[in-house]
Amino acid sequence: MEELDLLKKDWKKKESTYPKLSFDEIYNLIHKKSSSIVKWLLIICIAELVFWSALNLFFPDSSFAIFEEFNLMGFLKVTYIIYYLVLFGFIYLFYRNYKAISVTDTTKKLMNNILKTRKTVKYYIIFNIAGFIILSVLMNTFFLINPEHLLDFYREQYNISIDINPETFVKTFIIIQVITIIIASLFIWVFYRIIYGILIKRLKKNYKELASLEI
Repeated sequence: MEELDLLKKDWKKKESTYPKLSFDEIYNLIHKKSSSIVKWLLIICIAELVFWSALNLFFPDSSFAIFEEFNLMGFLKVTYIIYYLVLFGFIYLFYRNYKAISVTDTTKKLMNNILKTRKTVKYYIIFNIAGFIILSVLMNTFFLINPEHLLDFYREQYNISIDINPETFVKTFIIIQVITIIIASLFIWVFYRIIYGILIKRLKKNYKELASLEI
């Protein structure tokens, strides 16, 4: 049993041998832990922004060759701008949630702010996974509008000399892309489930503790 559980049990039972804490002391302990969790959510979100921005600098020019071939560099830049604008929006929301929890002075307000933070994290994860899937589907749709052009690009890019039936190529391309999107989406989901899930579980536990104190 964790320290907070022991303290809460002690607060309710006068016969306990542990040092007794008042309602306000237990509330302040939960408040401090919640504020720290939201602060870490903000830090991780900013670190993620810095990581992906730095990673883009190391992508070789050849990785963008297919986008240049299909005149999609403009579209790609627009999606980058939208992504970073939304990401900055989430960073602001995490910061606002952190400040709101930091100055909260009532149990009800703290509970509401915890719920808001959990919803923000939920929407952030949905945005990243859904955004990746939608962008991948759109890009592949553009590529498959002209399958012969796509086939010629791969032949030239990878020096493929064997004759490939365009219909077979399209089917193979679609299967590979679907499998790639599914695997990548699962990886993103697991990543966020581990990184953000741990902190959200702690916030959820704090919320339950506050609800029991209210009773």
